[in-house]
Amino acid sequence: MRQQKLGKDRKVSAIGLGCMGMTHAYGKPADRNEMIKLIREAVKLGCNFFDTAECYIAHNEDGTIEYNEDLVGEALEPYRDQVVIATKFGVTHEDRTIVTDARPETIRKSIEGSLKRLRIDHIDLYYLHRIDPKVPVEEVAQVMKELMEEGKITYWGISEADEDSIRRAHAICPITAVQNRYSMMYRDYEDLFPVLKELNISLVAFSPLANGILSQAYSPDSKFDAKDDCRAVMPQYQKEAFDQNKQLFDTIRKIADEKGCTPAQLSLAWMINKEDFIIPIPGTTKMHRLKENLEAGNIELTKEEVERIDHALDTLPMSGLFGRK
Repeated sequence: MRQQKLGKDRKVSAIGLGCMGMTHAYGKPADRNEMIKLIREAVKLGCNFFDTAECYIAHNEDGTIEYNEDLVGEALEPYRDQVVIATKFGVTHEDRTIVTDARPETIRKSIEGSLKRLRIDHIDLYYLHRIDPKVPVEEVAQVMKELMEEGKITYWGISEADEDSIRRAHAICPITAVQNRYSMMYRDYEDLFPVLKELNISLVAFSPLANGILSQAYSPDSKFDAKDDCRAVMPQYQKEAFDQNKQLFDTIRKIADEKGCTPAQLSLAWMINKEDFIIPIPGTTKMHRLKENLEAGNIELTKEEVERIDHALDTLPMSGLFGRK
């Protein structure tokens, strides 16, 4: 698979694997053994960039907690020297509400837990999961600098960051990646591209398929358990949204057919061909979807083809979208 830039001096597979949904937010946790097989198959297929977080957990009926980090750690243990593992700190979930805590003492506690669960002695890429309004981002950056000096992390980044936060943090300890929401249905952060280029920072795109809807694998009749699957309340999965997005989906499918690929593959190829510092991290629990997503890493689009897609996205109506304020 082709590679994309990760920060100033590293490259990773053009398509990474977001592991959250194997444990958290997309229904009951998938079978652990099957997910270990899937993650290991991703490595064999050329993917070497894996994403998880401290807060990606599931509460089992017996009272135990299932950590996504623990699953990822076990799956990647045999391949440690071949992969880049990213995880995040600074967030907990309370009734689907994000609670931030980026105090230095919390970070110190978090990293020890993540290292243990991931079965590694250092984290390749460590993200502040969300900006904590109670803690100056410069203070977080200083802790990252110390963790680098101690050999506990190699690179660091911020998720859902704006330009001001990026510049302030980068001045204290250079940032390697910003992980923000980005897809054909959510392009708000394209305004950040100039500063990312200037500072040699990569954009790791989470929800690159708009929480899966851009795969066009769903219909108005798709059902999700409201208890443990966030898609049940996402605007793009409501029945009326399918009518609102019909022109968008038809256009994407038409261009995908012209390129001999699937809508999901076109969505991923569009962003990696737009900029060499964009790395999407789609998630899946299905082997055939994994292969489909990773094959997108080898699809070439010309500048004119990317511009054609951009123009369509600028003009087509779209439904509401989870994550848009």
